[in-house]
Amino acid sequence: MFDSIIFDMDGTLWDSTPEVAIAFNKVLREKYPDLNYDVTPQRLKELFGLPLDVIAVKLYTGIDEEYAKQVMKECCEYECEYIAANGARLYDGLEDTLKTLSAKYKLAIVSNCQDGYIEAFFKAYPHLEKYFTDYEHPGRTGKFKADNIRLVVERNRLQRPVYVGDTLSDAKAAAEAGVPFIFARYGFGDVKEYYDVIDSLPELVTKLS
Repeated sequence: MFDSIIFDMDGTLWDSTPEVAIAFNKVLREKYPDLNYDVTPQRLKELFGLPLDVIAVKLYTGIDEEYAKQVMKECCEYECEYIAANGARLYDGLEDTLKTLSAKYKLAIVSNCQDGYIEAFFKAYPHLEKYFTDYEHPGRTGKFKADNIRLVVERNRLQRPVYVGDTLSDAKAAAEAGVPFIFARYGFGDVKEYYDVIDSLPELVTKLS
């Protein structure tokens, strides 16, 4: 039925929240000790999937919005360095799933992340890059997720794509882009309406075979 699969990143392919929290807290301690923030993996799970400027305002409360965005920018820059060097927790069965699916489908990634984040994923796990035809993010295009989904679809001439993600914002973006949504229930969010649902990555192979 489908000819391609577009994946979200966080809560879908991997869980980087512990590593991101470490990176963010290092920047906060060294450059912004007066803010006295402690970023936790759980709080990141609650916010991941939203645009970065929105995350900044929700994460760094009580300060000027523009200042919050500047703090976020510096945290994200170091985050990419840290993840590229240290990696994060890949969900079980990721490579086997990608290998199997890539034989039949074009695979791509669209995430609401900064420039360098998906690239850091590929630097940490270079053997996984070969399974993906394309990727996109607002850090490179300045566009929101629905627009980036459309961009990947158009750029690769995808005829029957499906989007796999784990949050309500993923589901809304897929719907806005006119793409069916498969809910990764093992991830960070809670979605009530979807085309299909999976509780693990390998289950995607079964669902789409």
